[in-house]
Amino acid sequence: MNRAVQRFALVTVLCVVPLAAAAKAELGDAQIVHIVVTANQVDVDAGKLALSKARNGEIKQFAQTMITDHGGAIKAATDLVGKLKVTPQENDTSKALVKDGQDARAKLAKLDGDAFDKAYVDNEVGYHAAVVKALDDTLIPNAQNGELQSLLTSVRGVAAAHLEHARQLQKSLK
Repeated sequence: MNRAVQRFALVTVLCVVPLAAAAKAELGDAQIVHIVVTANQVDVDAGKLALSKARNGEIKQFAQTMITDHGGAIKAATDLVGKLKVTPQENDTSKALVKDGQDARAKLAKLDGDAFDKAYVDNEVGYHAAVVKALDDTLIPNAQNGELQSLLTSVRGVAAAHLEHARQLQKSLK
């Protein structure tokens, strides 16, 4: 593994730490919604970068799927908070997700070719694994509103499918 990919692997681990912290936190619906929107935006932004830098056509297709699916999740969450008249509340987890997402994209932006493709897919595996765990351990169980729980359950299914897809891509790159 080259040094750039090794350094990026460390950033990937740092990016999932906020989601792991969320799994231990007591969160209300307003905070949960903010985390959901933020986590989805982080992956939309990474997908946009991958569209511009990925060499492998399958990875470009995956990146477009991330943009489309996570953009849809943002819209669904935004529509729901409007309906419920809930104002998303920024919190330590959502703030850390923004910062760590920016750091991860900055590291990815320095990579090219096969190194970029591998690092992006590795990031997606780690990120989606952390998202599924946070949904299972904290976000779904702590959601008070039934419609929010339903949305989170739906998002969980999509995140699990993304994780499996990313793992398949990861295997194909080895």
